[in-house]
Amino acid sequence: MSEHLDLRTVGDLLHHYPRRYAERGELTRLAELPLDEHVTVVARIADARVHKFNRGKGQRLEVTLTDGSGRLQIVFFGRSVHYHQRELLPGRRGMFAGKVGVFNRKLQLSHPDYKLLDEESGEDTVEKFANELLPLYPACKQLSSWNIEQSAAMILSALQATGWRGLADPLPAALREERDLIPLPEAFEKIHRPRTKADIAQARARLKWDEAFVLQVALARRRAKETELPAVPRVPVPGGMLDAFDERLPFTLTDGQREVSREIFADLATEHPMHRLLQGEVGSGKTLVALRAMLATVDAGGQAAMLAPTEVLAQQHHRSITEMMGELAEGGMLGGAEQGTKVVLLTGSMSTAQRRQALLDLVTGEAGIVVGTHALIEDKVKFHDLGLVVVDEQHRFGVEQRDALRSKGEQPPHLLVMTATPIPRTVAMTVFGDLETSVLDQLPAGRSPISTHVVPAKDKPHFLARTWERVREEAEAGHQAYVVCPRIGDEEEQPAKSAKKKPSRDPEEADEDTGADAEEKRPPLAVLDIAQQLTAGPLGGLKVEALHGRMHPDAKDEVMRRFAAGEVDVLVATTVIEVGVNVPNATGMVIMDADRFGVSQLHQLRGRVGRGSAPGLCLLVTEMPEASPARSRLEAVAATLDGFELSRIDLEQRREGDVLGQAQSGVRSSLRMLTVIEDEDVIAEARDEASALVAADPELTEHPELRTALDALLDEEREEFLDKG
Repeated sequence: MSEHLDLRTVGDLLHHYPRRYAERGELTRLAELPLDEHVTVVARIADARVHKFNRGKGQRLEVTLTDGSGRLQIVFFGRSVHYHQRELLPGRRGMFAGKVGVFNRKLQLSHPDYKLLDEESGEDTVEKFANELLPLYPACKQLSSWNIEQSAAMILSALQATGWRGLADPLPAALREERDLIPLPEAFEKIHRPRTKADIAQARARLKWDEAFVLQVALARRRAKETELPAVPRVPVPGGMLDAFDERLPFTLTDGQREVSREIFADLATEHPMHRLLQGEVGSGKTLVALRAMLATVDAGGQAAMLAPTEVLAQQHHRSITEMMGELAEGGMLGGAEQGTKVVLLTGSMSTAQRRQALLDLVTGEAGIVVGTHALIEDKVKFHDLGLVVVDEQHRFGVEQRDALRSKGEQPPHLLVMTATPIPRTVAMTVFGDLETSVLDQLPAGRSPISTHVVPAKDKPHFLARTWERVREEAEAGHQAYVVCPRIGDEEEQPAKSAKKKPSRDPEEADEDTGADAEEKRPPLAVLDIAQQLTAGPLGGLKVEALHGRMHPDAKDEVMRRFAAGEVDVLVATTVIEVGVNVPNATGMVIMDADRFGVSQLHQLRGRVGRGSAPGLCLLVTEMPEASPARSRLEAVAATLDGFELSRIDLEQRREGDVLGQAQSGVRSSLRMLTVIEDEDVIAEARDEASALVAADPELTEHPELRTALDALLDEEREEFLDKG
């Protein structure tokens, strides 16, 4: 049990809830079995015969099942044939579970698990079964749903016999009564052995509250602890770099940017570390808001560090910050502004001399702003007075990295986290529950609309030909385009038997759940192959270049510089261009094998075009058939430019990750009943209740059972993650 489903204790089993409940009528529709899915059916055995094959050396048992609506064949091979033949006699009824396949144009289950209903337990089981809701559990090959059901029933009976001794109920009695929630023992009984659908609804309502409340208490305690930490207030100084920078801006800030900046400056001025999440639409100007906060910190005598997830992005941020600041970024240099500062870059691939100079500038305070990758976290890096840490693209950094950088200040520095794609309010409340949230939802003036279309390359090959014509048209009109591919293409040719291994991905890519449906029939399209094909074919005569994460950093930077300068017409790249790359003249984007990327990733990639005055065009190329889930996901991306809406779709399709753990999509979610999209009201109310309870009883001395539940939720590893926040 423990290995495959992570069920180690009685508590684990009690919290291993049924995925759904089947009614007998629902189960027995053999006529509607979905191909390639794991199913549980209830049917009667109509026929069972042993056939010999391979000149009598092999034998197989074929059993025909029927339920009145259709027929299904189940087969067994090998030595077990005669055992199953003795068990599976015509006329008997049973539950059969397995994966639906096809053989000789007939549906079949090969070597299914089964349990005969009328065999060991008599007709009363059949009657009981006919009238009861049947819990179907998340199961695995080694442990079937009904084995789990029997184990849960045994534990429930044993606990009932002891009067549920030792069961801690995390919800305070007053809260239970106020919300009309059933007691915990009753909830476990009704979720595992419901008599009616009303039982299930009551149990779910109660167990969702448990999860939401315990989690929000953990986060509320985290927030309370933060407010006790000391920090140096960083109050913006009038007439400093920030004012000089604002005067230089060739445009006015949006109302949203002004409002969010006000919230950040108010936090920076307090004696406790700011903990703020800055999120917003792709292209809403988050970097500008973050830079203004960094300048305010430098004006107040501190240093600011921006942590980026990849070298390409760190270089891009460094370039755009120095360009935006102009002479203000040349403090202490000839021609630099009087109140300027030095802006340094620190990445793992810099030469020893460059690195030594950057480290020296940081420790002396010569550099007020540093942009870097994980290299910033290393022990050697010392700051003169670190006042603000800006983390770009939160989900690519473990919390330990965020913590390592924060520990470099004498006192905890202020923290601003930027997410690349918007996330729904309750997701923010759950995943980033220890952060206050600011949202930028206005796009700066002058941004152009982006039109997005799905290109079904397999169904309509002429659409793909037209795609390349469109790219050529953009280039001939003086614009540029990106072509994005899922892999690089410089891998060793793999022998046939290892062909199932995933082709190597770009080391600079996000570790995003790609959403490709079913087993992939061919390797994903590769940058180097596509670049070659386009140069020799449909884009002949245009300047086409490749960019990926395994290139030498200087080579990457050079390609990006030439593309930004307009010397390259078409950039064929992996998702290294996903975040932060800003080339206003790029108007076209073609995403090959678009079904292999997640929804948020596609939205993020699309945000690279339409950044100037000319309209943007994004073409999602796929070979997936029209009715497939992958295709509907792409249609959703094409239908809206609203990142908040897409993030909801993304979450609904992926299942929330472990909200306390490191991974965006943890193996074992601490949310078993709660879904952050559907249960927004419960989460928001639980947050209010939790905040009030923690304010009144920070150490939970009056709520020992809640403390126990919290300890169970926060094993040591997660407690550390929360503490590092």
